[in-house]
Amino acid sequence: MSQPLSKEALDQLFVTARTHNRLTGEVSDETLHRLYELVKMGPTTANTTPARFVFVKSQAAKQRLAPALDEGNRAKTLEAPVTVIVAHDLAFYEKLPYLFPHTDAKGWFDTKPEADLQTIALRNSSLQGAYLILAARALGLDTGPMSGFDNAKVDAEFFGGTKIRSNFLVNLGEGDFDHVFPRSPRLSFDEAARIL
Repeated sequence: MSQPLSKEALDQLFVTARTHNRLTGEVSDETLHRLYELVKMGPTTANTTPARFVFVKSQAAKQRLAPALDEGNRAKTLEAPVTVIVAHDLAFYEKLPYLFPHTDAKGWFDTKPEADLQTIALRNSSLQGAYLILAARALGLDTGPMSGFDNAKVDAEFFGGTKIRSNFLVNLGEGDFDHVFPRSPRLSFDEAARIL
């Protein structure tokens, strides 16, 4: 069995980590590659790994993203060193002969209705997006996940002609704690969980 992480590591991942509204600094392409190498190891249903990531980094790419952003998210997103579009591929099953080679898993999915594929892809890309947030924090980056944008505009601009659909955005960089809201309350164990 693995050993528990140190208090400092748990703080960095969960306790003192915050959702940042202002992110600055630089994020290298090498760091983005390291980030993906961690994210891809997280479990998904039958190793479907439907998430697709677009690391929006250049000013030209940011300008393509800008029209889809809600007013409250536009400035902070354009200022962030990198914005990740976390998306999912509705044709994820096409990769299963490679990703799940010990059986014909493609046949489990390729005849399902699109609504079922959407549920599977959204669920698992959400998992992978959460892995991305934790992996970014583990690498020393701060994050600003958000959903305030027009998915249809993002899909048309970045995924036109494909079966890839956007899920949510994550800004990456060095967080400015002067622009962080006070931590909001969390539900207690008894309010949100039970042991049977």
